[in-house]
Amino acid sequence: MNTLFIQYFYLQVLDLMTTLAFLLNGIREGNPVVRFFLVNAPNPVMGLLLVKVGAIALGIYCWRGGRQRLLTYINVLFAAVVAWNLAALILNTAQAA
Repeated sequence: MNTLFIQYFYLQVLDLMTTLAFLLNGIREGNPVVRFFLVNAPNPVMGLLLVKVGAIALGIYCWRGGRQRLLTYINVLFAAVVAWNLAALILNTAQAA
């Protein structure tokens, strides 16, 4: 399996976990697409899982289609998103203390 796809999958898992932490800490989701699924799914976790299944499907499409450059760009983007999510969680926790 391609290292880029493994990194992509790992970043999707980290984004899922940080988004769940957001929900547990009362932080609102910033992505309007994800927010739509959180609100309109039978429950927020189901909505989030649907988004992540779609993201993994797109990652597989890029990997199998030889779109390494696009997958690299998306990995950098999601690494920044995960870092942003962690910073927001830390700030929210610091304000609550």
